[in-house]
Amino acid sequence: MRNKPLQVILFALLAIVFFLWLFVPFAMALLWSLVDPDKPWSYPDLFPQKLSFRRWGDMWLTTSLPAAIGNSYLLAPVVAFLTLLLAAPTAYAFGRIPFRGKAVAQMLSLLPLVLPSFIIALFFTSLLYKLGIYNKFAGIVLGHVVLFLPYAIRILTVSFSQVRQDLIDAARDLGASPWARFSAAYLPVLRPGILAALIIVFIQSIEEFAIAFVLGSPDFTTVPTILYSYLGYNFVRPNAAVVSLVLVVPNVILMLVFERLLKSEGAAVSGGKG
Repeated sequence: MRNKPLQVILFALLAIVFFLWLFVPFAMALLWSLVDPDKPWSYPDLFPQKLSFRRWGDMWLTTSLPAAIGNSYLLAPVVAFLTLLLAAPTAYAFGRIPFRGKAVAQMLSLLPLVLPSFIIALFFTSLLYKLGIYNKFAGIVLGHVVLFLPYAIRILTVSFSQVRQDLIDAARDLGASPWARFSAAYLPVLRPGILAALIIVFIQSIEEFAIAFVLGSPDFTTVPTILYSYLGYNFVRPNAAVVSLVLVVPNVILMLVFERLLKSEGAAVSGGKG
């Protein structure tokens, strides 16, 4: 009871931060996206004079937004799958195999997070051209995989380290095949990590701008490249609000689904199925 006033204060501060950091920007973006083109929203109006979905229709019909959405949601699953596939062996070594220099190797695997994404984009552009690879989709996929490998490696390393050795030994002693041992001992523990890595890399790929811009422009557009064009020299706030909502809302839905899946997987593992 002594700490109850402190808890109330902390909860109130958290609510204020949540309101200012999440609700207000989202509400402003929604209002700006609904401003009617014939009735601009300007001072001293507190709210737009007229709301309509004309801006959404104009953006869909007169810009490359549909193609950009298709490109973004084609890139993201390919990048997520390849990143997970390439990260798994390294994560297994970091999580299950003791070897000299492991700490140094783990630190080196995080280097793509240190380098600015524009530096990686310029490097890949030069490298791909020297190799004679001019396919923009393949170049962006390769750049995204390298850029987001550290996330998948880190998440899967933790998952691999939590697999119980006694379950692996018991399955081996019972004569289980390698796939049966993996299904019984590894998969139940790895599944939440796999889901987390897939969703995080998926969302990061959709939101990435530098590599998609340097390697893809002007022919291959994604949602972030269109958004930054409206935030740059050709600043149009209502159009930028529409594109930002197109970019943010699906990701929020994915994160909610991801959270729900993680809770169900965690319950399954803690319930003894792992």
